[in-house]
Amino acid sequence: MADEYDVVVLGSGAAGLTAAFTAAREGGTVLVVEKNDRIGGTSAWSGGHLWVPDHPHLAAIGVEDSAEEAIAYLTALGRGVVEEPLVRALVEAGPRMIAYLERHGSVEFFPVPGLPDYHPELPGGKPGGGRTLGTDLFCFDALGDWQDRVEQSPYYPYDLRMDETPLGRAVPQPPTEEERARRAAANERGMGHGLVGLLLAACLREGVRLETATPARELVISGGRVTGVVVDGPGGGRAVTARRGVVLATGGFEWNPELCATFLRGRMQMPVSIPTNTGDGLVMAMRAGAALQNMREAWWIPVAPLPSGVNAMDRDMINGDRTRPRSIMVNRAGRRFTNEAANYNAIGGAFHQEDVNSFDYANLPAWVVFDHGYLTRYGSTNRPYDGQTPPWLTEGATLAELAGRLGIPAGALEATVARWNGHVAAGADPDFGRGESAHDRWWGDPYRKGTVEATLGPIDEPPFYALELTVGALGTKGGPKVDAHARVIDLDGRPIEGLYAVGNASSPTGPGYGGPGGTLGPGMTFGWIAGRHVVTAR
Repeated sequence: MADEYDVVVLGSGAAGLTAAFTAAREGGTVLVVEKNDRIGGTSAWSGGHLWVPDHPHLAAIGVEDSAEEAIAYLTALGRGVVEEPLVRALVEAGPRMIAYLERHGSVEFFPVPGLPDYHPELPGGKPGGGRTLGTDLFCFDALGDWQDRVEQSPYYPYDLRMDETPLGRAVPQPPTEEERARRAAANERGMGHGLVGLLLAACLREGVRLETATPARELVISGGRVTGVVVDGPGGGRAVTARRGVVLATGGFEWNPELCATFLRGRMQMPVSIPTNTGDGLVMAMRAGAALQNMREAWWIPVAPLPSGVNAMDRDMINGDRTRPRSIMVNRAGRRFTNEAANYNAIGGAFHQEDVNSFDYANLPAWVVFDHGYLTRYGSTNRPYDGQTPPWLTEGATLAELAGRLGIPAGALEATVARWNGHVAAGADPDFGRGESAHDRWWGDPYRKGTVEATLGPIDEPPFYALELTVGALGTKGGPKVDAHARVIDLDGRPIEGLYAVGNASSPTGPGYGGPGGTLGPGMTFGWIAGRHVVTAR
């Protein structure tokens, strides 16, 4: 006899766990099925921040917000393709999701002051931040046998909170070595790893069952309604009945080259997400007759290829490196091509610019070029300088020598750096506006945040270095089209009964990226929406 539950959730990232907890809290029996042998997906690899407009903790940091401001902001980011009902559902449900998890799930959030929205000058944007939330460290002893079955990031150390790093606080205040030793002894963990631990604990308390190493293969459809799913577990294949519905929280398709080539607007060479994101949920939904949305888009990010063994993925996300003083980005013509301090998702558009004469991407490959003063101050790829040039950097005693080693015109690189140094001396970047936005001034040098000097600085101290960049993604955004209840919609605009999609399986924000935590916040909000609706709707 097939297993029977009210709700089956496919995927165990933050969106899926939020959906599972909520469905169980609302009275449903819930199974979470995870393809990987560990819980958490890409959420567990993340910094763990949530972007939630108008959340309940804004007053604590003296920030005012409203649903209408947030809707105006997300609409401005949407380039005319976001759907107003989805944006409104996201903005109105977000504060309720936070309150629900705090009240019923023992998940406590705190506001992270100062982090600007990613496009704060747009209508409804927040230059002074406030919409980002974090969670405190979580003791994994509470998870019992599950404590070592949560994914660990190859990028972030999980004994920190994101707000203790330069990426998550105006002036970072890292813990002492003694405090880090205490955390290790107490089994306290943070970042996205800790957030997943908190959500997993909430699920376990509500009686949610979880199975790992169990990929879903196909949806079971009866009478036009999704009634279950066929999975392949360690014991073999079996059908699982879902009396109320199935929630797709399977992540994106960035590790599926065929789907990427079919749908994405441009090249995506190095995903930095968990490799199990191969579009399983998307394919199942398409077979069920789902309409699609937002398929061109991803959470784009510049990525540096690293020598084998530097980390588990042989690549790293380049967020801070390109924004700091004494650095610029150049293409193979030796020219700057964008505001280097812009948010990483927007940078993806610069990488996708075409050279119509060569019929190639104009800005791939690209490099971050910087000087020795930069390297001694900031290191490279979040690793401090130890007196030796890191093996992932190309070095030149002069700009001309560096250009020769990169295969770009020496005169062009020298002219570009000279022009940049002139802009720095004048205190402004008329070419690309770097340093004008509150976002730009928050990134860069963590001890000069809020000033143009946080990101503008001359490149004049030899030797000179280059870090190769390519275009990657935190995940894709597109998937089955959903309505304001997270129900999957068919090609005729009708809900497919019993089928929901949340998180990167179907992001509601279109091409936009609201601010720090702009993946997890919307994913968890729609997870909460789906978890309630699948159980309580009649």
